[in-house]
Amino acid sequence: MASATDLEGDIISTPELTIVIPVLNEAENIAEVLREIDEKISGRAPFEVLFVDDGSSDATVAEIHEAMERWPWIRLVRHRRTCGKSAGLITGARHARCEWIANMDGDGQNDPADLWRLYERTRAPDAAPDLVLVAGQRRRRNDTLLKQISSRVANKVRMSLSGDSVPDAACGLKVYRRDAFLELPRFDNMHRFLSALFQRHGGTVISVPIEDRPRIHGQSKYGFHNRLWVGIADLLGVIWLRRRSLPIDELKEEVP
Repeated sequence: MASATDLEGDIISTPELTIVIPVLNEAENIAEVLREIDEKISGRAPFEVLFVDDGSSDATVAEIHEAMERWPWIRLVRHRRTCGKSAGLITGARHARCEWIANMDGDGQNDPADLWRLYERTRAPDAAPDLVLVAGQRRRRNDTLLKQISSRVANKVRMSLSGDSVPDAACGLKVYRRDAFLELPRFDNMHRFLSALFQRHGGTVISVPIEDRPRIHGQSKYGFHNRLWVGIADLLGVIWLRRRSLPIDELKEEVP
């Protein structure tokens, strides 16, 4: 999908978790997001933060460069032009070095403590062997009434038509297996249907309640119309994919 420039950042150790953060004009939020990650995740396990800049026109890249001088676990890859959030997730997965990837938004609405709770579910003794996705489910939305209504309508339509079991697919906080993600079909806005695509892939998908916080700076890049109407064609495509999917588990070959 998107082309990217050379990856920036030093590789100093082997991390256990890659945190991918796609950003577009989030200069005012970068420092606070990283401060919280350092406060709530550092010391728990080796990790890396991989920013994917989606063609920002503000000081986002400069803020990330400044932060890289303080925290060696930050890496940066840049799209040559704005390509969308799904392209950012794909670029992040390509450059991630870990078996598990955690996605969070760059606007400060996701709590890194919740991200770690999602990741811990992948390491729990009772975790399903085929677990591929742990998705956040926001308990109290800090959005406008119109945005909440549009999200609820979109979620109900998506769940009823696609067979998706995740009630809050639009939540940006997710943890998933890198290899499984890279096998998913790729298209614009695929990030809105990750749970349905992972279920089509054949793995176990679970949801974990998390908190939702208000954005501190800037404005959301998405509104009512591109949440509901623009996604209709993509939803129809996902329905087609599910109905035409092959029995992946039965197609796995055994090598003597």
